[in-house]
Amino acid sequence: MAVFLSVRAFFKDESGLTVVEYVVGAGLMVVGLAGLFLAFSDTLIAEMNTIFQTD
Repeated sequence: MAVFLSVRAFFKDESGLTVVEYVVGAGLMVVGLAGLFLAFSDTLIAEMNTIFQTD
């Protein structure tokens, strides 16, 4: 009976879900930022070259 209660308590425990949600959210942010930088990489490189030009 104690094993059944332990297993039942384990499946009802939702405290670990918050960590998973943070990891998924962080992963989505990384993918989004990577996509943003890839989409605008040529523009960003041109602007950085203009800003840091040493003529």
